[in-house]
Amino acid sequence: MKVGAIEAGGTKFVCAIGNEQNEIIERVSFPTTTPEETLAQVFAFFDQHLDGLKAIGIGSFGPIEVRQNSSKYGQILSTPKLAWKNFDFLAAMKVRYDLPMAWTTDVNAAAVGEASVGAAKGLDNMLYVTVGTGVGVGALVNGKLLEGLGHPEMGHVIVHPHPADNYAGFCPYHGNCLEGMAAGPSIDGRLGVSGKDVAPDDAVWTYVANYLGQALVDYTLILRPERIVIGGGNMKVPGMLDKIKDQFDQLMADYVDYPDLADYIVLPGLGDNAGITGALTLANQVK
Repeated sequence: MKVGAIEAGGTKFVCAIGNEQNEIIERVSFPTTTPEETLAQVFAFFDQHLDGLKAIGIGSFGPIEVRQNSSKYGQILSTPKLAWKNFDFLAAMKVRYDLPMAWTTDVNAAAVGEASVGAAKGLDNMLYVTVGTGVGVGALVNGKLLEGLGHPEMGHVIVHPHPADNYAGFCPYHGNCLEGMAAGPSIDGRLGVSGKDVAPDDAVWTYVANYLGQALVDYTLILRPERIVIGGGNMKVPGMLDKIKDQFDQLMADYVDYPDLADYIVLPGLGDNAGITGALTLANQVK
């Protein structure tokens, strides 16, 4: 028995076949282009694995419609990737494959992966935060993905500008929201170079850590998770995790209790496989 998984990112797609233990048996990746071109590669992969395939889990870039009672359920909504705007992703998959399918955001899938076999294994209340070209957050509350009128958009909480940071933020909707001030494009917006070319001791990383610290304080006060897992490209900057922990600790000011920071704010246990592992987990749950 096997299940399939798709981690549909804005930059690349990852497709995988896995087993009942949520282990990856085979995987491929390819660039995200148009829906037609990209799904042709998705279909080419899964068409080879139909024998014994019981379900497919999908974690997609968003925003997406996750409410099953909505006429737009399964669609990618107002994404800046215009070719994908209002694309009915789930329907296209179901036309091709008559299988049970799980549908959620890529960060929700990553949260499920980290809670099932990663850095938050066994915890029912946790957050997965990714900081890369954007900021996304997935949350498990009492063992279930947090969803209401839609999926959370916690990457767009407003943050207070750091006193030494004059950057206005790149988010076209909110300016100085967390994503606008801390995601990858904000580094280029300030300095004119990619974050990978900026020294770890540059002041810009202090600003980014401050904004992430502010957000993690907000998330902690609202959701009281047992652990926060934080990954993405910006977290590969040497010393970034410690900077964020320091900012979080100062800003929280001992207001509420939380575990030791070594266990509370952690890097992903699954590395870059969190999303695809979570999609396999969701597929196993719906098969």
